[in-house]
Amino acid sequence: MRRRLGDRLLFGYVWLVMLWLFLPIAVMIVFGFNDTQSKSNVSWQGFTLKWWGRLGDYPELLDAVYNSISIALIATLITTVLGTLLGLALGRHRFRGQGATNLVMFAAISSPELVMGASLLSLFVSAGVQTGYRTIVIAHVLFSVSFVAVTVRARVVGLDPSVEEAARDLGASSWVTFWRITFPMILPGVVAGALLAFALSIDDFVITQFTSGATVTFPLWIYGAVRIGIPPQVNIVGTCIFAVGVLIAVVNSVTARRRATA
Repeated sequence: MRRRLGDRLLFGYVWLVMLWLFLPIAVMIVFGFNDTQSKSNVSWQGFTLKWWGRLGDYPELLDAVYNSISIALIATLITTVLGTLLGLALGRHRFRGQGATNLVMFAAISSPELVMGASLLSLFVSAGVQTGYRTIVIAHVLFSVSFVAVTVRARVVGLDPSVEEAARDLGASSWVTFWRITFPMILPGVVAGALLAFALSIDDFVITQFTSGATVTFPLWIYGAVRIGIPPQVNIVGTCIFAVGVLIAVVNSVTARRRATA
């Protein structure tokens, strides 16, 4: 009886936490259909679909969304390559300076965004680099590469080296062994790291604020629009981004289950 009661309490607690986390998202989705008559979209005034066809009313919002997505894609591509190589090196090899590398990597993860943003801004100013689109990409790569490296390293540490040794015993070169044996085994870690890097990049505000210059991303546009009222189009864009994220997570989960079953 005590075990059943404990299981039920734990089950109910988990659902309460999930509801608490998803409540703001549900509010965002609902207010994308609000028939508001002003820019202050804070009270429910009726259901409508008209805002879904009026995203062009705020072209600067679409430009900000384009900047966020393009920056996130470029930063994710660069971060995935660098983080995968770093994770392979840390998980597979022993070299001088490995402890210092781990320290710097985890320091980048644990350091406050305010500190990293201010330090990057100081670096760009000292080097005479004009802040803007390029500096945002550089900043996003720097703060997210550690997350990819940690994810890939955890996958590499759990690999069975005998599989790669068997491939080399059968005549496969190091290059063939990596692409046909090692890479498919670490691919789930690489994909997980890439998705994490993309999520961190597309919604970053603090570091982007320090390094953006005249470039405006989606979070920065929302921050500027708060003073005059957030239009329903912001809720619609947020809903679309959330839906894409859920779709990617579902596809990844289904693919992982099929791979595990096979």
